[in-house]
Amino acid sequence: MELFQLRYFLKVVELGNFTRAAEACHVSQPALSQAIQKLEDELGQPVFERLGRRVELTPAGRMLLPRASQAVQLVDEARASVTDDGESGHIRVSAIPTIAPYLLPSLLGEFARELPRVQFEVQEEVTDQVIKRLRHGETDVALLALPFDSTHLDVVPLFEEELHLVLPADHALTARKRITLHTLHEYPFILLDEAHCLSDNVISFCQRKSFQPVTTGRIAQLATVLELVALGHGVSLVPDMARSIDHSHRRVYRSLSGDRPTRRIALCWNPYRFQSRVQKRFVDFVRATLTRR
Repeated sequence: MELFQLRYFLKVVELGNFTRAAEACHVSQPALSQAIQKLEDELGQPVFERLGRRVELTPAGRMLLPRASQAVQLVDEARASVTDDGESGHIRVSAIPTIAPYLLPSLLGEFARELPRVQFEVQEEVTDQVIKRLRHGETDVALLALPFDSTHLDVVPLFEEELHLVLPADHALTARKRITLHTLHEYPFILLDEAHCLSDNVISFCQRKSFQPVTTGRIAQLATVLELVALGHGVSLVPDMARSIDHSHRRVYRSLSGDRPTRRIALCWNPYRFQSRVQKRFVDFVRATLTRR
């Protein structure tokens, strides 16, 4: 059983397709299929059930999966610890969708100018999936919004940001100098779906103010929320980092009067997993950069 066979096996499991797995592994599809076939021959039974273009794990494949993942991880960690020069390496960074497009491009770009030989793998997923990846050693560091279940994780709060009211440019409320939460009782709210913690932030704030927003739907992407607001389908509360890069004249942003809604951004990692010197440098860089905001 060869290490590259296990890597191919894990990539097929991740992508559910031989062709996409071959592309991700930078090999031809016949070469990947042959490697998997040799693995199955050695095990004496198939690890995948071929269902047209997609595949599913057989019982043998399900037994192999955690062991293959552990074997590959141990080898990668051994290589990293031996070749850990603090100047190069591979860092897996996860972030939730309401943070990733607004913070990561500039953050990773600035770090890459300092350490150009570092390679990044970016994973954008909702909070529960990011936490799962951290605990399983499938990502190195993550940017999330508090609160979340931080059991067995190291968490460093970075900064707090305001959630701004976003309105269509021609909305009647744009002329008001003061907009309170209860001013919005007659207007529908457009929110992200339940998988996104931003909606929890908004709903929790409203509940503390004894305000029940009327929602018109739950959306998967913040960009869609903003577009629906611009088209006059409702209003919303969105992070300052999204407001700061929105140059559209079709929307306007206002701060709520009085106690304003906020969210707190944090950096976290799994202290029980191997941390390379370059990963530690990245953590220090993120802390120094974002706590200055």
